[in-house]
Amino acid sequence: MSEQPPVVDITGLVEGAPGALERVARDLAVPCQSWGAFHVAGHGIPEPRLARFEQAMRDLFALPEPVKQAVRRSRTNARGYYDAELTKNRPDWKEVFDYGAERRPGDADAEHSDGVNQWPAAPDAMRQVLLEHFEDCERVGLALLRALCASLGLAPSALDGAFGRHTGFVRLNRYVACPDPAPADAPLFPESGRLGVHHHTDAGALTLVYQDDVAGLQIEHEGRFVTVDPIPGAFALNLGDMLQVWSNDRYRSPLHRVITHRDRTRHSAPFFLNPDYEVVCAPLEGLLAEGERPRFRPVSWAHFRDQRSAGDYADQGTEIQIDHFRVAVE
Repeated sequence: MSEQPPVVDITGLVEGAPGALERVARDLAVPCQSWGAFHVAGHGIPEPRLARFEQAMRDLFALPEPVKQAVRRSRTNARGYYDAELTKNRPDWKEVFDYGAERRPGDADAEHSDGVNQWPAAPDAMRQVLLEHFEDCERVGLALLRALCASLGLAPSALDGAFGRHTGFVRLNRYVACPDPAPADAPLFPESGRLGVHHHTDAGALTLVYQDDVAGLQIEHEGRFVTVDPIPGAFALNLGDMLQVWSNDRYRSPLHRVITHRDRTRHSAPFFLNPDYEVVCAPLEGLLAEGERPRFRPVSWAHFRDQRSAGDYADQGTEIQIDHFRVAVE
């Protein structure tokens, strides 16, 4: 069996059980440094609830094509259905459906690369199950963010203020069986064959990924892509670019991609925990002890997110990366 990201048991973390935060913070540190990723077990979401979510995801993608196209995502509304996304300016072999928290009367208009939920003509029960999953992932993600801060030797609340109106969302993915899949050991830009998603890092803080039983996620580790084996009942988690900036390179945002299969369809659902749009991310002062210098200039999350998402729709040139904000360290 190939080397896999470690499993971190977070039992009690979401509920605030005594000692849970300290234990999880200790267990996170090495995986975040070496992989930038780990499996999340003990999250407290019952398996029947996850099974209902997976079925709702499958049911959504099985809707007639005109029903899905009626809620097609656009440059002015980043939520809804889409089947022509690009990564690294190359077409991905997938279809997606993006949604987030429902907007309430009086909420501010959607801004930047955000949007308003568009629900297809389908039973209300499907929408309710999908929204419950968003709320479940939100609770787990915010609890893990506090553990990540503690693992860096900071107060668990160090980033609370950056997520009061967070811009997180869920993406449902379907990778249908591909007649021409790229091999699992394909280079970054395969000469032949198709990838589900080309290599990239995630822009935000962390990504919590629900997977079905078909392996497809690959994470770069020690110079090669490792196919992550799904663990029943667990999530895969990878850190994002803003967490690497906040941690001043102590933790990494790993390069990852998705492979396709000739005879199997795969479903997955990442929850992207992203900061408030007005947040400017920079290495946290509590880490810059004993004269350590920041390795990144401040990054406006709104600008970074807008520039990164621009390439989802068309060839917009070079993707923005945190290395564009890197400060030369003498």
